[in-house]
Amino acid sequence: MEEARPPHAGPISQIAAAVVALAVGVFGAVGSYALGLGRLTQPGPGLWPFAISVVIIVLSAVLVVTGRGLQDTERFSRSSLLTAAGLVTLVGLAALLPVIGFEIPSLLLMFIWLRWLGKESWRSSIVISIGAVAAFYVLFVLLLQIPLPRLI
Repeated sequence: MEEARPPHAGPISQIAAAVVALAVGVFGAVGSYALGLGRLTQPGPGLWPFAISVVIIVLSAVLVVTGRGLQDTERFSRSSLLTAAGLVTLVGLAALLPVIGFEIPSLLLMFIWLRWLGKESWRSSIVISIGAVAAFYVLFVLLLQIPLPRLI
């Protein structure tokens, strides 16, 4: 099993990853603070994103200090592109959601993740994508009556 793993990325990559995560945490904290934190008894829309961002900042800072000697990072390789593709499709979902609703972007995201990122068959990718989006529709729109952006 150890032979199949890509080589260790090294201490510079370890620190760089921690610094990137730290920047994401700071960006999230600033953005969520701008939304308004409210109070614990009446939380604002930014309270929980702010709390999660603070956790990211703290854990990233610990990694900046202690991460140099860790051995659990891998060098970037072709398989790293799958993660980048997943991120790009997720950003695409977020961009399309308010424009055309959640149905089509969610269906496309599920299908792309299953077929190309997950290497599932065409049949199972289609069936699972349609079934999952239908289940989300029933759960969130019909049962919980959450006002999601919708096609209709």
